[in-house]
Amino acid sequence: MSITATPTPGPKLLTPQDHTLILIDFQSQMAFATHSIDAVSLRNNAALIAHAAAGFGVSTILTTVAEKSFSGPMFGEIAEAFPERTVLDRTSMNTWEDAAVIAAVNQIGKDRLVFAGLWTSVCIVGPTLSALAQGYEVYVIADACGDVSDEAHDRAMERMVQAGAQPMTALQYMLELQRDWARTGTYGLTTGIAQRFGGAYGLGIIYAKTMFGAHEG
Repeated sequence: MSITATPTPGPKLLTPQDHTLILIDFQSQMAFATHSIDAVSLRNNAALIAHAAAGFGVSTILTTVAEKSFSGPMFGEIAEAFPERTVLDRTSMNTWEDAAVIAAVNQIGKDRLVFAGLWTSVCIVGPTLSALAQGYEVYVIADACGDVSDEAHDRAMERMVQAGAQPMTALQYMLELQRDWARTGTYGLTTGIAQRFGGAYGLGIIYAKTMFGAHEG
């Protein structure tokens, strides 16, 4: 039996409308002890996915742990992307055990979740394994997570993948939302975020546009 290819995306690819992004504990106290990724890359990747989600209209939940008593405010780059969004502060290390967060998940009502935050082995593993156990489809943005060591981060990612989570990267997340440069309505948004937070890729866009007037479409 032969297979006929069609120009249609696979169902495992994310779209702006089909998932909820949950950003967890991007706070200074959590970042101080993070060593699996440097602070500049972590902040850029967190900012990239936050601004992409805001620009594409992705349903997003922001949550912190012990913000006022210990861990400090959420990264300014994320707050900037969602200036009107309420941040849900918790006492639980496992976001999935917080009633306010679960109420927000249920109110949004999407069964595909994307997680990113600090630390991978605690505050990301907890909700990921919990959501998987309740039947959700889960993605984890690996380079927008971090932990106290490479070992801690890597073992946590392996544990989640073995349980059924799908790993991805920050730039991959944004480009998967865009997916086609002919989508002119979000072309400027995507390239603008890349120029600001996309590292060498962003520099390449700036160079191509400045030197040659290049346009991906």
